[in-house]
Amino acid sequence: MARLLAHGLVALALTLLSACAVSRAGDDGAPVPSRAPGTLRLASFNVHFIRRDRETGPWSRADWQLRKLRLDAAVKALDADIIGFQEMASLPEQDSPNLALEWLDARNPDYGVAASGRQAGFPSGQAVFYRKDRLRVIDEGWLPCDTPESGAGAGTDQAPPVFRPRPRSEMGWDYVCVWVRFATRDGRQFQLFNVHFHYRNYRLQRVAARAVTARVAPLLAAGTPVIVLGDTNALSGWRSVEILRRAGLSIREAAGASYHFNVGLHLYGAIDRIALSPGIALVSGPQLVTRRFHGGWPSDHYPLVADIRLPEV
Repeated sequence: MARLLAHGLVALALTLLSACAVSRAGDDGAPVPSRAPGTLRLASFNVHFIRRDRETGPWSRADWQLRKLRLDAAVKALDADIIGFQEMASLPEQDSPNLALEWLDARNPDYGVAASGRQAGFPSGQAVFYRKDRLRVIDEGWLPCDTPESGAGAGTDQAPPVFRPRPRSEMGWDYVCVWVRFATRDGRQFQLFNVHFHYRNYRLQRVAARAVTARVAPLLAAGTPVIVLGDTNALSGWRSVEILRRAGLSIREAAGASYHFNVGLHLYGAIDRIALSPGIALVSGPQLVTRRFHGGWPSDHYPLVADIRLPEV
């Protein structure tokens, strides 16, 4: 959940609401854009964790019963080839099924699931869905920390403690980056990074951005197309975003707010984004899908979509 400047902004919102109209999404909002021909559609979607230890209230088990149809409708409407999710977790995680993952997986059989936590050693919460008829997984992993108590992650990557997954016995949020190497049906390979940066610790946001770019750099040097998407919890121009840009990634900011406080309230610019390496053509987007589904919001973030073309072999 993007709690970026939450306390101050909520107070500001109350002031603004009493003084003037604040931008809000209407009942319909922005529709899902038509897919550009011959492209891959990317999507990033923070779906907010579920509190299985709460019977009622925001993000509770009862709330999930309302949200799950909305979330499934949103995923189907996006019609994406790849969806990087953030906060796809059910808390507390110990001995707890991942309700959102299991629900969406069962209702969307055309998608495969990568970097999901089902594999031993993977953190939960940042599954990547992909179209099985268009893509196949070559490899996958995540960026663990370099402290002994963190344990081994998938692969041999090492990253600063900003990415340290907490033990499943602890409630709390994990700020991690998962990666998946894909191949298209014609053999073109590319690597996707799905990130979730800290919601209020700006230093850790920068540490996270540097950890990601350290992994991206050798891929760019080798000519591998790279996509970085997710919830950066940072506004355009913030240092963590500029670290990604200085590493050679192109970022076109989406118009409008991507975090809407679960009420369609727009107070600041997008904090969810899609970054592309040179050679990947951005054909359309990125665009926020600001509409409701089944009369309500699937999450407190809007999904973000973009259509791309990979470099020819």
